[in-house]
Amino acid sequence: MPKLSLLIKPASSMCNLRCTYCFYHALAETRTTKSYGLMPLDVLETIIKKTLSFATEECTLAFQGGEPTLAGLAFFHKLIEYESQYNINNAAINHAIQTNGTLLDDDWCQFFAEHNFLVGLSLDGTAETHDCNRINAQGQGTHQAVMKAARLLQKHKVSFNILTVLNAATARRPRKIYEFYRKNGFDYMQFIPIIHDAEKPTFALSNERLADFLIQTHLLYNDDLTKGNRVSIRYFDELYNMLNGGQPSACDMRGTCSCQFVIEADGSVFPCDFYCTDEWLLGSIKDLGFPELLNSKNAQGFLKPTESPPEKCRRCEYQKLCRNGCRRLHNTQTGINRYCEGFKALFNDMLK
Repeated sequence: MPKLSLLIKPASSMCNLRCTYCFYHALAETRTTKSYGLMPLDVLETIIKKTLSFATEECTLAFQGGEPTLAGLAFFHKLIEYESQYNINNAAINHAIQTNGTLLDDDWCQFFAEHNFLVGLSLDGTAETHDCNRINAQGQGTHQAVMKAARLLQKHKVSFNILTVLNAATARRPRKIYEFYRKNGFDYMQFIPIIHDAEKPTFALSNERLADFLIQTHLLYNDDLTKGNRVSIRYFDELYNMLNGGQPSACDMRGTCSCQFVIEADGSVFPCDFYCTDEWLLGSIKDLGFPELLNSKNAQGFLKPTESPPEKCRRCEYQKLCRNGCRRLHNTQTGINRYCEGFKALFNDMLK
């Protein structure tokens, strides 16, 4: 049976931090139900049972929020229990979780290590660039707490990568951030251009600033690779794979959307993390199976707009590398990626 990848939100939009640019908090505010609370165990059991009856060979279960660790470690132990109970076909199960790290301790990290979780740790560079946006409910920076989490993950030999949002603060310091990560043994990185409210001056990201960050970071990355040093930046890894004839794994680089099956805490299913809104509800995992969800009117309507890129993109010399990026970044009037010029500047520098 086909592979299946799910994005599960066990604590909905709930979070112990108050990051200034959080897109999911802003998105949830537009819904009739702003937060679905904590996921009941019967919903988790239904997810696992239906997943392992559909994807009998391999599946990926990724957990995100809000902050997914708010569901508690006992919730994740039940996850493993349900997998053992319903995995009658011995399917390969991949686990991943994205977390702000502030609630992690030895017990969490031991669990991640034992069950081979890939952890995405949100960190915006140094204390200077992190603490201006990633703050707790008391308005205090969280850099120290996240670094403590990173040390615990390293101590328990958990596989993890660093997820950094490119915004007005982080994009100004490419070398400082890159060297800080390398010094601390963070060899796997992702740099994600800000999506929500990109026009706000407190964290707005211009095309010029994005281009400068990507170009300088690419030079540092390439220099490390040339010297034989281990380093991975997902975006650059994907670009080189594409230049060598490979197909990208990230949906924003394929140029076509896919149905992510984002499952909220009450069992509501949506097609994409950026479209968990009332208008894009596919149905409930409690009532429908994955074939019915995928063939629903909203799922098919979500997939259709990505079939025809704008004429400007089709004529662009870098179309095969860019493919207009994530749909969420498209200008509503032109349909062009708002960071088009920034990415084009990077390609010009890489391929000159």
